[in-house]
Amino acid sequence: MAALPDSITALIAALAKLPGIGPRSAERIALHLVQADSTGVKQLADVILHAREKIKFCEICGALTEQSPCSFCTDSRRDASLVCIVERAVDILSIEKAGSFHGKFHVLGGKISPLDGVAPEDLRIADLENRLAREPIREIVIALGTDVEGDATSNYLARRLARPNLKISRIAYGLPAGSGLEFADELTLSRALEGRREMS
Repeated sequence: MAALPDSITALIAALAKLPGIGPRSAERIALHLVQADSTGVKQLADVILHAREKIKFCEICGALTEQSPCSFCTDSRRDASLVCIVERAVDILSIEKAGSFHGKFHVLGGKISPLDGVAPEDLRIADLENRLAREPIREIVIALGTDVEGDATSNYLARRLARPNLKISRIAYGLPAGSGLEFADELTLSRALEGRREMS
């Protein structure tokens, strides 16, 4: 079989780096793009660049947004006394799809992982403590994965954030051990949020 031109091989390699796209899918997408109408391909490239330039992290919670503070932080209908802690900004989307959480959010930006060189000070924990001092937060719901780092980070947060009149709970999991929120369906996430338990 003849080798593909270098430009197509490079495009396949770039696409294969995207999450959820394997080598075969990357090849199909690349071959489609190089044969598609150039106007459509240019529009796709422009939309990608525009989104990348416009999207930033909310200065308060860390969610993906075009304007900071984000719509989660400025929505007066959301329960300001309830904050859900997630690892990454995309985890907010998973919880929102479940439709059963109506509080606010806080993105940690990772999990404590000494092997990967991630210490508590590398995460947005101090920002959360600042929020606790100035916002009427009465309950924190920890929604991290069930892997070793997720458990360690959850336990660390429960100890560090403990205060009088602050309830700290962790969502119940109907997830396989070692998996993240992106693999959970809406019903599983909804039940996990409803079945959260207080951490001592």
